[in-house]
Amino acid sequence: MSSQALFSPIKIGANTLKHRVVLPPLTRLRATPEHVPSDLQVEYYTQRATDGGLMITEGTMISPTAGAYPQIPGIFNKEQIEGWKKVTSAVHAKGAVIFQQIWHIGRVGSKYLNLHHEPVVDPSATPCPGKTMQGTDYEVPHALTVDEIKSIVSDYAQAAKNAIEAGFDGVEIHGANGYLVDQFINTSSNNRTDSYGGSAENRGRFALEVVDAVAAAVGEERTAIRFSPGGAFQGMATENVEETWGYLTSELQKNHPGLAYLHMVEGRTNFNDTDQVNTTDILESYRQIWRGPFISAGGFSTSLEFGREIAEKTGNLIAYGRAFVANPDLPERLRNGWELNPYHRNTFYTHEAEGYIDYPFYNK
Repeated sequence: MSSQALFSPIKIGANTLKHRVVLPPLTRLRATPEHVPSDLQVEYYTQRATDGGLMITEGTMISPTAGAYPQIPGIFNKEQIEGWKKVTSAVHAKGAVIFQQIWHIGRVGSKYLNLHHEPVVDPSATPCPGKTMQGTDYEVPHALTVDEIKSIVSDYAQAAKNAIEAGFDGVEIHGANGYLVDQFINTSSNNRTDSYGGSAENRGRFALEVVDAVAAAVGEERTAIRFSPGGAFQGMATENVEETWGYLTSELQKNHPGLAYLHMVEGRTNFNDTDQVNTTDILESYRQIWRGPFISAGGFSTSLEFGREIAEKTGNLIAYGRAFVANPDLPERLRNGWELNPYHRNTFYTHEAEGYIDYPFYNK
């Protein structure tokens, strides 16, 4: 079961990893109601930290108006920074490398969860199709003005600085899965006619401006971004998928070749499908463009062998979400071929210790 590539070293930014099994961003709703990291989160990340392993935190709000879910963490005030310092200190003590995913959820939030009931935002006042988790319609968002876009870009840069103050080794910009950056990239949510809409170059402008600002704030080697080319989650759709994300990848390679890594989710992945087995790789065209470290994600928890095949073929780091939820010692289980604990989906988005820090380590 062991993979030579999966357990070989690789350098990301200023950090040398000892293996390529990655804990990806996993929203788990265990922060306090004030969006401060909790002791549960300190324990969760400490359990999953390994010497020379890469961890990426759950999506973390960049500002009080970045859109909220109940008990997701933030990185926009002193109390949150101090809370995250407990996490980074604990995982660094075990030799792990940890990046913070910084996040604006855009149109899929709710004004009632914003500090002063500010409206949710997106590129074009286009509501997300379907229903919220509560079974209600999504709110009609406010279409961002150019000045408001520039302000949010600044919020990303400040959040990155706050993350470094909190002890993180770097930040990953969340540009995937139907949240604000992805909403600008996709034509289903971006109907603008100004310099932020229309062509792939214009729809990619916001993402690239965020990368520029974050890299200027904390350095390229501490900056990364996650994309989900062709993903359909939360109403995302666009024509010419490879042209759109190929353009983004080419611009990053040209202007920011020193980024810590590029992280992509397989577009056909449906992470709400418990029976899906991933056997198709659609990311190869982007790997041909991007010459730095590359993280592949999407469905590998139920396709362990396919993850190893991708690592052997490409040298990619491989992100395992659900498997890492249920197996705090996942790298060692994969290294040794040990049986995995099953995950329990019904506790993914609760607020208690159950289903979060009570999964057992392997009993040799």
